[in-house]
Amino acid sequence: MVSIKEELLKLKTNSQFREIPGVSYKTDGKIIVDGIEYTNFASNDYLGISTKRKLINEFLNTNRDKLFSSASARLLSGSSLEFKELENLLSKLFDKESALIFNTGYQCNLGVISALVKRGDVVISDKLNHASIMDGMRLADSEFIRYKHFDYNQLEKILQTRRKNYNKALIVTESVFSMDGDIANINKLIELKNKYNCLLMVDEAHAFCACGESLTGISGNKDVDIITATFGKALGSFGAFCTASGNIIDYLINKSRPFIFSTSIPPINIAWTNWLLTQRKNYICLRKKILEELVNNAHRIMQERGLITPSKSQIIPIITGTNKRTLEISEKLKSQGYYIPAIRPPTVPEGTSRLRISLTADSLIEDFEKILDLAAV
Repeated sequence: MVSIKEELLKLKTNSQFREIPGVSYKTDGKIIVDGIEYTNFASNDYLGISTKRKLINEFLNTNRDKLFSSASARLLSGSSLEFKELENLLSKLFDKESALIFNTGYQCNLGVISALVKRGDVVISDKLNHASIMDGMRLADSEFIRYKHFDYNQLEKILQTRRKNYNKALIVTESVFSMDGDIANINKLIELKNKYNCLLMVDEAHAFCACGESLTGISGNKDVDIITATFGKALGSFGAFCTASGNIIDYLINKSRPFIFSTSIPPINIAWTNWLLTQRKNYICLRKKILEELVNNAHRIMQERGLITPSKSQIIPIITGTNKRTLEISEKLKSQGYYIPAIRPPTVPEGTSRLRISLTADSLIEDFEKILDLAAV
């Protein structure tokens, strides 16, 4: 039997050992790690909302009565008017019948998938979907099948040959993929789910308020049955949600264990999210336009340099291959003041270790160009 100590040694030998960074402070586009300030290209705070102190103080000045703990699960005493207001807002925003707030994006995907499918059903997932989707499939008492990333021909072959074997079929994809920044063909997935009588679930975690024509992400108001997303990325808040038909949301309230058995998010966090989407919606839209212009310029520069990337979004990977080389480049960038941690397996497939450049509305295009120079790509 391999001991824990031996497994840790193997991780270190393979340059896969991870440690929590000593982050002490973050401000607009900057981060202090182990006492050193860097320009931060590792944040999912795509609009730069979470560090806007003036905005936060403005919110707190008018919300001093909000509680910092819910002290219970929502089915007991942990709910409040703030939750219902935000869920109503989200359902209207996405043109759905209902919505349900979860504590995190991980819990949301885990809770939705594991509740909705059971024995005799199947989940069909893009192979590069997030770990929360994978773990939801593993937890569910159903079968699951993975198709090659964006290979919709293979997906249709699976549906042609195997859909008849199951009661319910759930197709699951991310919209903007978290490690490659590429974007799923939602229209094609809608076509297939209608043709083969499936449910379609889209995780908009990295697109909500950051990508697409509206704040709703890539799916917009299209014929997608279930949409999940987080507040903890572009919106600079905390928590997650699922929006769908009233029947699906009622079912989740009664069957989703991560929802039922978790102490709910503090009301002040819910109020902050609601305030941003209502009282400061124009500000959110302005920050989104700033990000979109930066992303367009970054991709133009990549194209001019002849650099090929799968990305179509604010997430731009520089795939270096080996763990060791990725760590070396990451340290080189840190020595020049740029914080971009190495992304290694199991977060990404073997042989695809990378630097994941995360652009935000606080990023500067000059810094992006310098990073490309330093990474020698």
